[in-house]
Amino acid sequence: MAAKKLCEAYSKSLIDEVHRWGCLKQTGVSLKYMMEFGSRPSERNLLISAQFLHKELPIRIARRAIELENLPYGLSEKPAVLKVRDWYLDSFRDVRAFPEIKDTVDERDFTQMIKAVKVRHNNVVPMMALGVQQLKKDMKQKVVCEDLDEIHQFLDRFYMSRIGIRMLIGQHVELHNPNPPPHCVGYIHTRMSPVEVARNASEDARAICLREYGSAPDINIYGDPSFTFPYVPTHLHLMVFELVKNSLRAVQERFMDSDKVSPPVRIIVADGIEDVTIKVSDEGGGIPRSGLPKIFTYLYSTAKNPLDENSDLGTADNVTMAGYGYGLPISRLYAQYFGGDLQIISMEGYGTDAYLHLSRLGDSQEPLS
Repeated sequence: MAAKKLCEAYSKSLIDEVHRWGCLKQTGVSLKYMMEFGSRPSERNLLISAQFLHKELPIRIARRAIELENLPYGLSEKPAVLKVRDWYLDSFRDVRAFPEIKDTVDERDFTQMIKAVKVRHNNVVPMMALGVQQLKKDMKQKVVCEDLDEIHQFLDRFYMSRIGIRMLIGQHVELHNPNPPPHCVGYIHTRMSPVEVARNASEDARAICLREYGSAPDINIYGDPSFTFPYVPTHLHLMVFELVKNSLRAVQERFMDSDKVSPPVRIIVADGIEDVTIKVSDEGGGIPRSGLPKIFTYLYSTAKNPLDENSDLGTADNVTMAGYGYGLPISRLYAQYFGGDLQIISMEGYGTDAYLHLSRLGDSQEPLS
C-alpha cells in the first residue's frame, strides 16, 4: 500500500488547482429536482447534466482531497488514508482533464469517464475504516473514545459528500438506461413501496443471520404494501438492512442459549404528511445508556472488525452480521441526505427501537459542507 508523498506523485500545478477548486461554492440539488429533471432524459437534458457535473464534481472532490491532507493525530499519514487521497486526486485530475462538453459524443465519453471514477471509489469506506484502525492501533484506547470528535466530524462530512457524489454520478449514468424499470427516473423510484423494500431488505438480513448462526428470529412487517412515495430504493434497502441486521444479531445472541423462543423483530411503516417513518423494534436486551452516545461514532463497534491489514480489499464487500462499526452512522447519513433522520431509543434489559424518518416532500437540498 505504498502511497507516494504528494510532491513525488502529483505536480505542483495539480495541487494548486485542487486548492483553487476547493474554495469554490458547491451547488446542492434536491430529490424533487433530480426527479423532475430526469423524467425527460433528452439529449439536451443529458448534455446539461454532464456540463453541470463537469463543473460540480471537481469542487466536491477537491474539498475532500484537501481535508484528507489535514487530518488530526497523524491520520493523514496512515497508508490506507494516503491511498484514498490518491484516488481523490486521480479522479480530480481525470474530471479536470476532460475538455469542454459540447455535444452528445462528448457527453457519452464523459459519462464513461465518471462511471470509471465511481468504480475507483468503490472501496473508500472499508479503506478509510482501515486507516482509522491503523490510527487506533497507535493510540491509547482511552484517547480514541473521548478525544476524537474532530475525526468523527470529518468522517461524517466525508461520507456525506461521498453519498452525494455517488448519487449525482449514478443518477446521470442511469438516465442513459434505454429500458428503465417502470416508474424509475435514474436511481429514483417514483412509486416506491417502503413495505416492499423493507421486506426485501429484512429477508436479506435474515439470510445472513441464518448463515452465521444456523437460525434466525422471525420478522413481522406492519404497514400498507400499496402505499408508495418517491425515494431511492437502494438507499432505503441499505438502511433497513443495517437496522434489521443489528436487531437480529441482538435477539439471536440474547436467546441463543435460552429455552425460550426468540421474539420476532417488528417493522412498522407509517405514512405521515411530512415523513414516512419506519420503526424497527427488537427485544434483544437493549443498549446501556452509557453506550448510546457511542453507537453513531466510527470508532466504536461491539463487533470484531472483519478488515485487517492483510485483507484483500477486492472482497471487502463480504457482509457479516457485525461489520466494522460503520452501519449506523452511515445509515443516518443516508437518511439525512434527503432530509430525513435516524434515531435509536433503547431500554436496557429489554430491547431497542430504531426510528428511520424519511422526508416525503423531497424538496430539501443536499447537506453540503
